Formats: sequence, structure tokens, C-alpha cells
Amino acid sequence: MTNSSSSSTIVPDTVWLGHGRHLGPEAERDVRRNLIALKAAGVIDAFLDLDPIEAARSTDLFPRDESADAGPAARRLFEARWRAADGVTVRAQLTTYGSESRRVESEGVTWVLAAEAERAWEASWPSPATVFWPDSDQVDWDHERVPGVRLRTTNHLPKDDGELRRLLRDCTRQSWFIHVVVHEAMTPDARGRRPITAFLPPSLRHRVVEHRATPEQALIADFAMKRELGVGLPRGGAVVLPPTPRVPGYDTERFTVRDVFLDGTEPTELLQAITDFASLPRPLPADAEQVLTRLRQGWHLLTPDEELVHARAMVTKYAKALEAMTASCDLYREAAESALAALAEATSGNNASRTPTPATAGQDTSPLKTLTKTFALFRSPNR
Repeated sequence: MTNSSSSSTIVPDTVWLGHGRHLGPEAERDVRRNLIALKAAGVIDAFLDLDPIEAARSTDLFPRDESADAGPAARRLFEARWRAADGVTVRAQLTTYGSESRRVESEGVTWVLAAEAERAWEASWPSPATVFWPDSDQVDWDHERVPGVRLRTTNHLPKDDGELRRLLRDCTRQSWFIHVVVHEAMTPDARGRRPITAFLPPSLRHRVVEHRATPEQALIADFAMKRELGVGLPRGGAVVLPPTPRVPGYDTERFTVRDVFLDGTEPTELLQAITDFASLPRPLPADAEQVLTRLRQGWHLLTPDEELVHARAMVTKYAKALEAMTASCDLYREAAESALAALAEATSGNNASRTPTPATAGQDTSPLKTLTKTFALFRSPNR
């Protein structure tokens, strides 16, 4: 997978996107087992486990273009369909990828996930991530594409200034997730070490990465963030990092929280800032645009009613194409017959010169002229 760059397209409010790495030994097995369990429990309606090459294959009934191809590094493609609140249908597609270098063990299996609902996404809905991945600390599916960073836990900032600034750049330029930095005013106890993201609603919880700055990192973290991102880190506070380029509507004051108490209580002000940031329109990353297109145009998990509607639409499409081809053939046949008739007249041997009559003196009705006009008609692209 390539590094992310933004396009001019805005992420639709019906879409949930995720991108990460699984560092365990059997990524596809973990997905498969979770889907089977959720299907048996009635949490999801159906799922498919597909070979990427077969999934991209085009047929007469399901013609597909190059957008359906997940690429040569794709290992497996999974689709799932379920119903959220009020019976809203959600369709989701997860693709796993092999390592792009020889560091297979350290890089793990890359995954991309796109889900789309029939109406605007609600944070209270189940997270698509835990539809495919087990919601268990025993499965290491939640590693960010940025090395050394994970979802579902706290990530302490590097001590080295250069590494810290590099991390800030990578997280704000490459990541699909929301990144929050919290400064620990004092070393927290067990309750304070609990991730703040645990208080977020399910669908938002797996879109947020939480970073922690230790008490002694207050100045170095604040300086690095101001230099790299133009935002500061309040002592004992938190800030939602702006992506690069900044999304419209981002305001430093609005997404900076002056006081965050790490005592196990719900940090309502910070949670509200994260929720507000998540609601901002944001550019669709270029590689995410391909994933979303594949979800929409390369979908396989159809219901019987959807299959019937699709088949009828394809029959209508092919019937119209056949009708157009037949009409085109008729036009070409008529033009060819006219051309042959004109050619026969031109070569009939009737070459005697005639004195034009007054009625025809202003007209050129020679067989050669007729033949030329006929061929011009035959070549016309509008025929």
C-alpha cells in the first residue's frame, strides 16, 4: 500500500474507513473465525471469503473494470453485511495485504476496511473493525500503519526530539485515523492509565489513536508540536492533532482542552472535542478512494432480491445494446446498397455526353457525383 495523499473528494458521511496492520501469525484465520461466530450469533446477516483474483474477474452478468482489482499484494478479501439501528443496512469490505518488503515479521499483514451505510453513519453503531476482527486484546490487529502506534491503548511519545517530530509528521500525513495527544501532569495510577478512547462510542473508538506525553515531556512535546503542526500542548491538557493538509473548520482553540484529569473519570470536554473533530468534513485519502470505489463497484454479497434486480438491469442493458447494433447494421447496409447502385450506374458504359437541358443545367447529376455523395454518407460518424 502506498502512502496516503488527499484528494479533493470529501469522505461521505455514510462511510467508515480503517487502515492498519495485524502482527499475529494468522490474520485471515482471525477474521474468518470472527465472521463465522457473528453470523452464528445473528449479529451479521451474511459474509463472503473471496480470493482477490476471482473477486476481480469480470463476467457477462457482472462486468468489472480495473477498479475491482485489489492489486498483486492482496491476500484475501472479505465482505460482510449487517443491519445497524432501525434496520439500516451496512455493507463492508476488508482486504488483507502481504508485506511490501522482506521485513515480514515486523510489518505483519496490512489491512484496509471500508464500510458504507444506507444513511449517515452514527457513532453509536457497532464498529466495523470488530465485525471483522475479534474485540480481544489477545489479537494484535490494531496496529497503525505508522510503526509503533496502536489503537485501543495509550501510546507514549518518543523521548528523542527527532523521533517525536517524525512521528507527528507521519501520524498527520499518512494515517486515516484521528490522533489525540494527552499530557500527563503527573504519573497516573492504574485508573489514569486506562485509554480515554475507551469512553468513546463504538464506531468512534476504533477511529482514534491516543498518544501520551509524560510529565517531563511537557516542554519538548509542546515545542515539537508547535514547530511541526502549529498547535501547542497545554500542561495537563490535550489537543486533537490537525491532519496535513488541515481540514476546513479546524480551529486550534476549539480542539485544545486545557485540563484533562486522568483519574478514571470520563473526560467529557475532551470527548466532545474528539466527537466534534470527527464530524468535520475531511478529504478522502487517495488510497482510500480506491478502496471505497472497490466497495461500491466490486460488491459481491447480494441478497436474492438484489441479484434479481441486477439481472433484470443487465438484460435491459444488453437488449438496448443489441437494438443499437441492429439499427447501426441496417444503416450501414442501406448505405452500402446505395454505394453499389451508384457504382453500377457509373460503370454501366453510358458515357455519352449530353447537352444539359434548361431544367437540369444548374445541377450535377452525374453517376460519379452520386457515388461520391453516397460514400460520404457511408463514412459519416453520425450514421
